[in-house]
Order: sequence, then C-alpha cells, then structure tokens
Amino acid sequence: MAAQGTIVWVSGPAVRADGMSEAKMYETVTVGNSKLVGEVIRLTGDVAFIQVYESTSGLKPGEPVVGTGNPLSVLLGPGIIGQLYDGIQRPLRELSKASGSFIGRGITTTPVDMTKKWHFVPTVSNGDEVSGGNIIGTVKESELIDHSIMIPPDHKGGKISNLVAEGDYDLETVLATTEKDGQTINLKMYHKWPVRKPRPYNSRYDPTVPLLTGQRVIDTFFPIAKGGTGSIPGAFGTGKTVTLHQIAKWADSQVVVYIGCGERGNEMTEVLVEFPHLKDPRSGKPLMDRTVLVANTSNMPVAAREASIYTGVTIAEYYRDMGKDVVLVADSTSRWAEALREMSGRLEEMPAEEGYPSYLASRLAEFYERAGRVKAAGSPDRDGSVTLIGAVSPSGGDFTEPVTTHTMRFIKTFWALDAKLAYSRHYPSINWMNSYSGYLADIAKWWSSNISEDWFDIRSQTYGILQREDTLKEIVRLLGPEALPDEEKIILEVARMIKIGLLQQNSFDDVDTFCSPEKQFKLMKLLVDFYNKGQQAIKEGTPLSDIRAMSVITLILKARMDIKDDEMPKLDQLATKMDEEFKAISGVKVSNWQQKVEFNTVRLQKSKVL
Repeated sequence: MAAQGTIVWVSGPAVRADGMSEAKMYETVTVGNSKLVGEVIRLTGDVAFIQVYESTSGLKPGEPVVGTGNPLSVLLGPGIIGQLYDGIQRPLRELSKASGSFIGRGITTTPVDMTKKWHFVPTVSNGDEVSGGNIIGTVKESELIDHSIMIPPDHKGGKISNLVAEGDYDLETVLATTEKDGQTINLKMYHKWPVRKPRPYNSRYDPTVPLLTGQRVIDTFFPIAKGGTGSIPGAFGTGKTVTLHQIAKWADSQVVVYIGCGERGNEMTEVLVEFPHLKDPRSGKPLMDRTVLVANTSNMPVAAREASIYTGVTIAEYYRDMGKDVVLVADSTSRWAEALREMSGRLEEMPAEEGYPSYLASRLAEFYERAGRVKAAGSPDRDGSVTLIGAVSPSGGDFTEPVTTHTMRFIKTFWALDAKLAYSRHYPSINWMNSYSGYLADIAKWWSSNISEDWFDIRSQTYGILQREDTLKEIVRLLGPEALPDEEKIILEVARMIKIGLLQQNSFDDVDTFCSPEKQFKLMKLLVDFYNKGQQAIKEGTPLSDIRAMSVITLILKARMDIKDDEMPKLDQLATKMDEEFKAISGVKVSNWQQKVEFNTVRLQKSKVL
C-alpha cells in the first residue's frame, strides 16, 4: 500500500510530511497538488522528511504527499547516449519543448523515446538457461556504441522462451520471457535500477591499465588507471573545467558521462555547443555519439544536485556491465557537497566542520567506491571499467577545507591546480610538486611493455630534474643565479625546457591538444638526453652560454606543436641534430678546477655580505 500523508512545513527544498508510516527510506514520492518529485531522506515514526527535486514555491501545509513504492531509479536502455538530462534523468530537450527555457514544475516525461524502434539482434535461443546480467541481444545505439540488452542484475534467472526474431522493436516490446519455479518474467529492452544501489559484478581487477588522456602532465607524471579515482581541485580561474573537457574529449574510453553539478550554465552551454562538433579521435565520428550529459546548473533546484551524482554513476555502471570503459567526470563535487550542507541545515542537523554534515566523508566514499575495473556479471565474459574524476572547488584555493581533505582520503590520483601557474598562463596548471598518483608503479608495467622498457627510468630522471630545480629555486632567490655552478645552472635551464616543451599543453592547438603515448615518451627522452649531454659537455669544459645558444633548443620547445603524432621520425631527426650541435661545441674551454675555485670564491663573498 502506497504511503499517503500531508505536508506539515516547507523549508526551501525540504518538506516535512505526517502520516507517512508506510513510507520507506529513499522512496520516491509526489509532493503537493503539482505532484513535484521528491525523495524520502529521513523517517521518524510516521513523520517523513523529503527533499524535493523541483522548486517548492507555492507549496502549502495540508497538500498531499503520495508514495510511489519505488526508490529513486533511472531507466537503463537504448537511447541514453547523446542525451542531456537533469539530475533525476529528465531529458532537458523534451522539458524545453514542454515549458520553454525555464523548466516548469511537475512536468513528467520519459528519459528516452519509448516509441522509437531499434534493430534487435538476439544472441540467445529459446530454451537457453540465463541469469542476471546475461546478454540476450544487441542494438546499434549510435555509430560508436553497440548496446547490449542485458537481463537485470537482480533477475533470478530461468529458461528463455518466446524469443522474438531479429527485427525492429520499441522499448515496450516484450523480447522474451523467462520461466523458473512456475514464475514467468517479461524481458524488455530496458530495466530500471535504484541510483543509490551499486550494480553487482563478478570480480574486481587490479588497476594496471592506464587511462590515456593525451595530456602529457597527466599520462606521464600523474597517471590514472582505468577503473581508478582522481580529483582535480583548484581555485576559480585555474582551468578545472577546461582540463576536464580535455579528459572527456580524448580519454581512451568507449563512453563518457559528464556531470555538470551546480556549475554555471555557460560552462554546460560550452560543452553542449562544443561536443557535437568534435570528432572522436579514433573513429572520426561526433563525440556526442559516446557521451551522456547530466546537467544540474547553479540556477536549477539545489536538491537535484545531490541526486545528479548518483544518476550519472548508475548510467556509467550500466555501460560498464556491457564490457565498456567509461569515464565519469563530475564538475564539481564541491557544489554537490554544498547541496548536502543546505539540506542538512534545513533539517536542523548538527553541523560539522564549516557547516557540512558529519556524513560528508561517508557520502564521498560511497561515490568513489563505485569506481573500478571489473568482470561483469552474467555471460558472455566481459570486462568493463568506470573511472571517476571529480573536480573540487575550494574557496580561495584552500586545500585544507573539508571537501578537499575528505576527497583525498578516497582517491588515488590528485591533480592540484595552481593559481600562480594559471596566472602565468601555464596550462594545464597542474602543480607537479603538489600532485601525486598512487597508480604509477602498477601502470609503469604497461608503459614498459607497450611503449619502452626505459619509460620508468626516463620518467624518474625527468621528475628528478623538476624536484632538483625546486630545491635550487630557494638558493637562487637568496643568492642569485650566479651563485650556482654551471652543473646546477643547467638544471634550471632544462627544467625550464621541461615546463615549456612537455608540461605545458595548448588545448586550442590542433596538434598539441592531444599527444600520443609514443610522442610523450620521445619528447621526454629528448629532454633527458639534452640534460645528460649538457652535463657531460660542462664537465668537458664547455661554457653554459654555448649550450644556451644552441639552435636545437627552440626546435625542442616547439616540437610539441610542430610535430604531429604520425611524424615520429622528425623527433628522431631532432635527436640527431642535437647530437651534432653538442659535438660542435664540445671541448675544454675552462678547467673544472678553475670553475670550482671561481664558484667557491663567489659563495664565500656572498656569505661575508650576508
């Protein structure tokens, strides 16, 4: 029996209703005469506290609240790809047709077109024994996505009967039935799944395969694995959204789920305008043919932000179960946490740090724990992954605030954006000293097997140069660059080359926007070879000024934009040119002993002055 109660009070998106003894936690309800969509988030006796996913203006005490008997769920089936949803899986394009630019209240519509016909190709036969998660057929959802029609994971199994022949059918058509223990269940192209309940799988794999994004600072220095978790925190203007757009565009995944959670409308508009015109780098087809957008912008109901995260990750798990690699980008989890804070305040819960609810950490953990590379349930055997990447927007770039600190507990890749780098026009503004990746050791095996056995050593040398430069910067600040010997001055020079020629990447450049793993390695090796040859030349007495005057330096710095991914021999030619120039300037110009005497003299004079 459906719960039926009445509204007692309304406080923003929070509603209290009496007479709800039949209600269940997280049950979907209709609120008021306008039948607004809400969800039960607390039960105390026959009193239910409900968060409403639409504007509650005009609601009055005494209006009815009616339970649906079902938890907040999403419809999973063909037609999801290319859609733009709000936080509770209502298609915004259809809502726009119904109510114009501003979404009206109480409007209900189906998440996908239930009347559209899809060409169904069965992969099972009558009499086959099946269980939850089994694939019974496929449809072509887009140019890039072959959509597997799966038996719901909670299905008890049985024997297939009444299987339809290959042909065109809509989503409401019964494709087959299963019989077990005298019970007959109809199978359709779609099923529903509660958003707060993770979809089951058979087993989980270790994160050993990298998610290649084409962004050098990510792939080379702070990689993320398929099925991994990552976070990108940064203050306003540091380039979070652009970096996330780049990952969504270029990541080697079959499906992208992009959640705009509480962000400004113009940012989601940019995604909507840009993505349909972008081509998938591997197929040449429109990028929207493998993308799902969930938009709940800052001017939309705040409570729906909380649901949007779960809606997105449930859709991602659905495509994972088909055996696909899925990237979910959440921009941003800070706005999602603010929705939690507002609801908690409306419910008069005891606040924790900075007003956030005490359960903020557990909610973040629930979200990030749904990442992973898994063996899907059912047959045939298939592997899929969900990679979760969340943006964090700490006020003033303060990484000690609660959302950032709690997020760091549950993720393994941390891309810290730096306002100083952003203001100096260094993009992506990922600070190489504050960022880290917990997947590096496992992923290194893949790079060694597929790119080069020397990858980890070359990467370590490159990062070591950056670390050494960071140490030397303090000496330079106190004593000036002339206090350093040439052996250390060249560290500063090569570190500058690494920053410009490797770490920087222009997302608006046709060539530089994406960098293949092979090109990343060759650029990195070129810079390390330059450093090693430069050190050797200085030991032989070559002045640093001669090394700085080498024409090949400019070519190395411009290689990221001048040399395309299919022009790798040009990088080899650049390495040859570098060797020739070093040979031309080699020779003992000043003895090492004299150089050391001069350095010690300068240092002694500086210390006396201080």
